[in-house]
Amino acid sequence: MRPLPTLLALIAAATLGGFVATGIQAQLDQPAMAAAPAPASGNLLPTVAALPAAVDGQPMPSLAPMLQKVMPAVVSVYTTQRVQVRNPFADNPFFRQMFPQVPQERINQSLGSGVIVDAAQGYVLTNHHVIEGADDVSVTLADGRTLKAEFLGSDADTDVALIRIPSENLTAIPLADSSVLNVGDFVVAIGNPFGLSQTVTSGIVSAVGRSGIRGLGLQNFIQTDASINPGNSGGALVNLQGQLVGINTASLNPQGSMAGNIGLGLAIPSNLARDVVQQLLTNDGVVIRGSLGLETQSLDARMANALGLDTPRGALVTRVYTGSGAAAGGVQSGDLILAVNGQRVADAPALHNIEGLQKVGSVLALELQRDGKPLTLRARLNELPRAVGGETLDPRLAGASFGDIPDPMRQAGLRGVVVTELARNSRAAQSGLQRGDVVLAATSGKFSDLTGFRESFERKPAQLVLGIRRANAAGNLLME
Repeated sequence: MRPLPTLLALIAAATLGGFVATGIQAQLDQPAMAAAPAPASGNLLPTVAALPAAVDGQPMPSLAPMLQKVMPAVVSVYTTQRVQVRNPFADNPFFRQMFPQVPQERINQSLGSGVIVDAAQGYVLTNHHVIEGADDVSVTLADGRTLKAEFLGSDADTDVALIRIPSENLTAIPLADSSVLNVGDFVVAIGNPFGLSQTVTSGIVSAVGRSGIRGLGLQNFIQTDASINPGNSGGALVNLQGQLVGINTASLNPQGSMAGNIGLGLAIPSNLARDVVQQLLTNDGVVIRGSLGLETQSLDARMANALGLDTPRGALVTRVYTGSGAAAGGVQSGDLILAVNGQRVADAPALHNIEGLQKVGSVLALELQRDGKPLTLRARLNELPRAVGGETLDPRLAGASFGDIPDPMRQAGLRGVVVTELARNSRAAQSGLQRGDVVLAATSGKFSDLTGFRESFERKPAQLVLGIRRANAAGNLLME
């Protein structure tokens, strides 16, 4: 008799073989990410070749009974964004006379997936990047109904978003405890890759706690070899009990996401998603994070050798902010943080990632090296300000509000603050500052985040110059 995993693999191979043939024909008939296809009516599961009910007297294992329960909870999420079009000839009277109907806006549409996690309230989990910038969001259920969705909140740093649909005859997936997942556990991914609704792929958990991936924000991913492709974002990763263990969010492919799946899929753990949803519902659609209140840098080989380490590891403290949790806990500049709550710290970004995933008010155990000797201290995560008004820092910044840069940008190597709001005709606006500008440097002093930016203005500089990154260009801006 074949062992259970072998039989599951044979079933998956038979099922996915039919899916691949269908998917190739669909790709020939229509381009990927085209106008949203109408969801299939009738049976939720695709028809496949019949398998024997038993082999050698043993019932054939099947995922079908579990999938029949959970697939109605996986939905298609459609977004529409209106983008203003600036035509260089629009101000030319002759051109306007010849072409009076020149379009002034462009409609962008996108497709993703979502998971109903509360049928009574109509709560649907999806990815932040699926609904980011959308003017309208609609949800198509497995039974063919299309419902307008209400945006409740999102968190770019963890890529989690929460929307709500009318709670009528909905099916929800119960959330599992993702902390008990082990490498090798069987999982099933459900979503709408390339617009193919209600598609199922299967695999195992390849890794847990995956982090250190550039450009993906705060990270504690479940890695799986279940196929994750464009359109799967926001879909469900479930265990064999039909419980939600993760929200599918990305796939890794050196050739780009449209090149197809190579068995490196990432999902947001259900425990993290649950915590984010709780904050979104409690804090009017936003997530409040904490900080130890220090600046750190990663080590290179020369620095590691000077500190007596075989290899570069840990986060070297370069600055401790006055009144911070780190200062109250006794952390000093020059300390090397090697672990937090028993979790190894590989470098400065890893420490920031750990901070961002902890709740405000948490007390963290910091394992340090100071003067070559081990030391353990405890420090509290204090709430980070979400924004700082420029006029509280310097009159020359009046009218601007500043916030921390999103974590995907930080993971990509940027350090600084972003202009979150800018009043028209304000002093800052008249100097040329724009909303969305990333401030990388200033003559006020060194900084790497909002807390450091605020502290750098304890002594106001005689001349205030900001180092700005705008789109793909960088330059200096004199604030007057």
